[in-house]
Amino acid sequence: MDVRIQAEKAERFRKLHGGPNILALPNAWDVASARILEEARYPAIATSSAGVAFSLGYPDGQRVSRDQMLEVVGRIAHAVRVPVTADMEAGYGTTVKDMEETAKAVIAAGAIGMNLEDVTGDDESSQVDTEQQVEKIRAIRAISSSHGVSLVLNARTDIYLMPIGEATTRFERTVERLRAYRQAGATCVFAPGVSDRDTIAELVKAIAAPLNILISPNCPSLTEL
Repeated sequence: MDVRIQAEKAERFRKLHGGPNILALPNAWDVASARILEEARYPAIATSSAGVAFSLGYPDGQRVSRDQMLEVVGRIAHAVRVPVTADMEAGYGTTVKDMEETAKAVIAAGAIGMNLEDVTGDDESSQVDTEQQVEKIRAIRAISSSHGVSLVLNARTDIYLMPIGEATTRFERTVERLRAYRQAGATCVFAPGVSDRDTIAELVKAIAAPLNILISPNCPSLTEL
């Protein structure tokens, strides 16, 4: 894919996070699902790491290799006209160098953004140290910009989803991490597992950045959000 076209799509996707309408971002796991979503007139599509894993016969949680994941991402990105952002789990590695390689591979696949988690395993002990996650985010932003496509980076914390730590401090820890991720260069931040209307509203105020949540049956409606 032409880098100039990718860069334009990245900017288009970045602007969608600024309104005026809420961005409802559907998930695809193969070309067929992506084309259906495009036909439904969604302005952008995100790949689902769990969906891709399940469709390939793997459980979720970085059981699929980076190459396998990006092969599917590439097929989707080249099959639709709308911007495609890739769920790259925890970046498929632990070092800054790993993040740089993943970011370059995302661009090569034709995607214009990526989702980055801050846990690498199935329990709270696998949560990456905040400063280390900040370094990873900075590296992704720097390397992607140097390759002509400033990736729209959605920095995620799983404090609510897993959940991690004491419930009484969950809000403060989420805010602390997501503020740090935003300051490090994340375009937007992601707090899956939050469904309470008041908590969502307070997170929006406290973080003061585009906030993504994972829609569930317990969430407020899109109109309420």
